[in-house]
Amino acid sequence: MKIAVCAPARPIDPVVEPRIKALAAITVPEVEIVFHPQCFVEDGHFAGSDSVRAAAFLEFANDPAFDAIWFARGGYGSNRILHTVMPQLGPAAARKQYLGYSDMGFLLAALYARRIGRPAHGPMPVEVNRGGDQGREVMRALAWLVRGDRAGLEPSLDGRPAAAFNLSILNALIGTPWLPDLTDHVLMIEEVSEPLYRVDRMLSQMAHATQLKGIAGIRLGRVTDIQPNVPAFGETPEQMIARWCGEMGVPYLGRADIAHDAENKVVPFGVA
Repeated sequence: MKIAVCAPARPIDPVVEPRIKALAAITVPEVEIVFHPQCFVEDGHFAGSDSVRAAAFLEFANDPAFDAIWFARGGYGSNRILHTVMPQLGPAAARKQYLGYSDMGFLLAALYARRIGRPAHGPMPVEVNRGGDQGREVMRALAWLVRGDRAGLEPSLDGRPAAAFNLSILNALIGTPWLPDLTDHVLMIEEVSEPLYRVDRMLSQMAHATQLKGIAGIRLGRVTDIQPNVPAFGETPEQMIARWCGEMGVPYLGRADIAHDAENKVVPFGVA
């Protein structure tokens, strides 16, 4: 198997490549992992200009030698290349797996909406730099990508179609042509580094989005690194999601094991 790594948003530290390859050599020695040089380009906030990032993604996605695209990291930026890359994806792109989360939700959503490949929400290479976890989320991602190991999947997956997003990214997708039809899907959401009033505001947008009518239910991942709210907001994230699900008229199905942390599990879009 051959996995391609590109960075449609922000660049990564060069030490990520040797660390990922060393870890892969131990856990999945049968795989070859190729990092695009674009992963290490710095252009202001981004890993290269919009055109550079788009070209790198298209080069790897349309290359039949690769079996999967593993997005290097999140961080704002992938939405800026959607209008360029989506019309140019060819037959080889349709046969690939795509794995990432956070800002990569833009690309995962657009791919799923057009039934291109097999997108999934899950850990990314940059997380090999996370301290104190021995790269367990990276090993989980590789085991699923390479061997289809279901041990790393979100445990609530039950045969119904599912999709997972960072809540901020989901909000940004609402009202655009990039949001897929999620009728009859279990929608899973997580969030990071926001005060609770902003989380509540985004849940309001989700609850009243006409594009999300018909979903089967919602699961709440972890809301981490919550920023101070003065005075205290007065509700927990779980109380908030239960209230908004009631207003939305869909079941709140409980928790999901997804988040911006080392325990983040894999959620394939559609039926796992």
